[in-house]
Amino acid sequence: MRLTTKGRFAVTAMIDLALRQNTGPVTLAAISQRQQISLSYLEQLFGKLRRHQLVESTRGPGGGYTLARKAVEITVADIIVSVDEPIDATHCSGKENCLGEGSRCMTHELWASLNERMVDFLDSVNLQKLVDGQVAKGVVIEKAPMIKRAISSIPVVKPIRVNAPNSVFALGASLANS
Repeated sequence: MRLTTKGRFAVTAMIDLALRQNTGPVTLAAISQRQQISLSYLEQLFGKLRRHQLVESTRGPGGGYTLARKAVEITVADIIVSVDEPIDATHCSGKENCLGEGSRCMTHELWASLNERMVDFLDSVNLQKLVDGQVAKGVVIEKAPMIKRAISSIPVVKPIRVNAPNSVFALGASLANS
């Protein structure tokens, strides 16, 4: 089995969300900034997590995501499966046709047994356990969301108003009126 970035990022984002949801909905932009995960990628992942009822979204100002269930009720297996990450070490994806036409390879039972153990292990680890581990490591949870605002450090300079003609025609008109 090879866990891809899809599964890793989904678990990481869910830990981040669970750590911070007590202060209200958490924006994907804030998770993206803290975890260095592309915002558009997070949007795709959270769409799948929402469809699997692991997260809920709140729209509008002050909106974001919260967990749909308690962290203790969400397992790592739930998260990985919800983002379409296969937990399968067999060559045939569990269809028992490793060699084609319904024939299994000699190691099929070995890999199928590994699949069961992986699922059992990932099912035994809940999101709350991962959050508790991060808190024990001393992860700092900031009070205000960390969102970079589009505010420039350069002061706004108002243009100087000049009462001069802006064309040859305006110059001619101003001289004719004088």
